[in-house]
Amino acid sequence: MYRSHNCGELRASHINTEVTLSGWVQRVKDLGAINWVVVRDRYGLTQLVFDEERTAKALLEQSQKLGREFVIQVKGKVIERESKNPNMPTGDIEILVDHLLILNESQLPPFTIEDNTDGGEELRMKYRYLDIRRNPVKNSLIFRHKVTQEVRNYLSNEGFIEVETPYLIKSTPEGARDFVVPSRMNEGQFYALPQSPQTFKQLLMVGGMDKYFQIVKCFRDEDLRADRQPEFTQIDCEMAFIEQEDILNAFEGLTRHLLKEINGVEIEKFPRMLYDDAMRLYGNDKPDIRFGMEFGELNKVAQHKDFNVFNSAELVVGIAVPGGNSHTRKEIDKLIDWVKRPQVGALGMVYCRCNEDGTYKSSVDKFYDQDDLAKWAEATGAKPGDLICILSGHTNKVRAQLSALRMELAERLGLRNPDEFAPLWVMDFPLLEWDEDTERYHAMHHPFTSPKPGQLELLKTNPGDVKANAYDLVLNGNEIGGGSIRIHDKETQALMFDYLGFTPEEAKAQFGFLMDAFQYGAPPHGGLAFGLDRLVAILGGQETIRDFIAFPKNNNGRDVMIDAPAPIDDEQLTELSLKLNLKS
Repeated sequence: MYRSHNCGELRASHINTEVTLSGWVQRVKDLGAINWVVVRDRYGLTQLVFDEERTAKALLEQSQKLGREFVIQVKGKVIERESKNPNMPTGDIEILVDHLLILNESQLPPFTIEDNTDGGEELRMKYRYLDIRRNPVKNSLIFRHKVTQEVRNYLSNEGFIEVETPYLIKSTPEGARDFVVPSRMNEGQFYALPQSPQTFKQLLMVGGMDKYFQIVKCFRDEDLRADRQPEFTQIDCEMAFIEQEDILNAFEGLTRHLLKEINGVEIEKFPRMLYDDAMRLYGNDKPDIRFGMEFGELNKVAQHKDFNVFNSAELVVGIAVPGGNSHTRKEIDKLIDWVKRPQVGALGMVYCRCNEDGTYKSSVDKFYDQDDLAKWAEATGAKPGDLICILSGHTNKVRAQLSALRMELAERLGLRNPDEFAPLWVMDFPLLEWDEDTERYHAMHHPFTSPKPGQLELLKTNPGDVKANAYDLVLNGNEIGGGSIRIHDKETQALMFDYLGFTPEEAKAQFGFLMDAFQYGAPPHGGLAFGLDRLVAILGGQETIRDFIAFPKNNNGRDVMIDAPAPIDDEQLTELSLKLNLKS
């Protein structure tokens, strides 16, 4: 038996108990005549004591050879600690050791295994197995486990059946690039790793599994950022014989359950917002509604003077920054520089101070009088003491730019409280979006999304105006889940493929198995997939997902710990009938 107790377990009630502990050496404080060693495992820390009055000389000398991260086993008696540590759960006791066994020595770690470490991100990713020993990462992984267990329990209790679907599938056009896997047994042919189990869960509905879920790995070969990984995990769900309202109610229930059980937060309302309104008021389809700063469109009150920057713009739009009039001119200039960064791309920013006395001072006073500026304040909801920030240009671009500014200002003003949760359904997305490069429509979600009831005929006349029977669940400015009611009849699905530019032959080659299945009585069905990594991070009060993934990739899609991806040898290439044609 390597241990009778763990290192976070012992309390004053255990005094005079003989115990056995095992773990890693956290730190050593050697004063010669007395040596304190702190030992750590997953559960916590316990202090060990060796002293010349009560410890055999050989044992004291052995303890003085210990270094950080040595793996040890000790036996001894729990005694009361003279200098108690109230910040340590085991801080009332220590172990007077009478037996020490070094199970494994350790080199000096490349960074300190402490909550606040001296290791940079790339170094910690290279030695991720050491990073996992640190409380922030360890606790994040345990937190993920708790969320996952709650999801499984809740959905199982609601009658959902967990079904695994294949990882080696057929490449189909779903938006992002596929990761492909060569087949040795089928020369010149390839599997693809699933971007989602979309078609399989629809086939499960045809198969009569009317409530399905799966916590599943998905793969997309796309450019990465802090909240994206090439392999990620979805809570994938599908239901048959339902309408949109059934889906929304089912997964409001799951989200409400997680917030209560994991965070102790009761959420009553899940507001609903149309996609068009989200874009108009917040500039993106996943608005953070924990704070205000809604957009105010200013075309009618700003394009009647000789200021050509506004007159030539498709959209003039502003936000009122609460208390922003306290910003100095230097601080406002830094904001202007911020929006002009390539990542945002604005050409500049007009501002207007709303003074406490009801007057206004603008950077374009030459063109606009007090009555004009008062109308700006009315349109943006600005109050005395606020600052109005205004951008102009092409509608889609300027909305994205102002959205980025809104989020940056909220971060600076402390308006994004991670302990506050504001869920939101965004509804009625466009079914199709026009791609200028290919000069054809693409599915905004995927080719199996149903149009809103009554809009099918509109596909023939104004396809860009058709709304999808689709919905996203947003939490604190992050999309945590999305789905749709699916097309479930062959004729409508064929029509959708036609509008997406597939010939009948191409549709048959790519999706013939699904079209064939629809001939055998497909029920009305729909579903939703949560991004588990992102959901866990938000519930854990974080914006990025890496610490909630045991072995994440970096921004180049590399695992620097195992050095992957990596070349394969010529023998493997030959066996797979592959030949490299690398760009120089």
